[in-house]
Amino acid sequence: MSMAVVGLIAGMALGFAGYFGGFGAFVLVAALGAIGFVVGRFLEGDLELGDLFRTRDDRRDRRR
Repeated sequence: MSMAVVGLIAGMALGFAGYFGGFGAFVLVAALGAIGFVVGRFLEGDLELGDLFRTRDDRRDRRR
């Protein structure tokens, strides 16, 4: 599935949630979508847990 189709589906889901459920439902769907995105990237192997919890100082040390 192309990224354009995924974006279309996500936009439609957010639109329906906002229209029928109000702003609270919109925020809930957006937050759950972001969590699902991160979990999906982790399961595909594109993301490691250390990438999410690394401090700013650790990132600067790696660039050197």
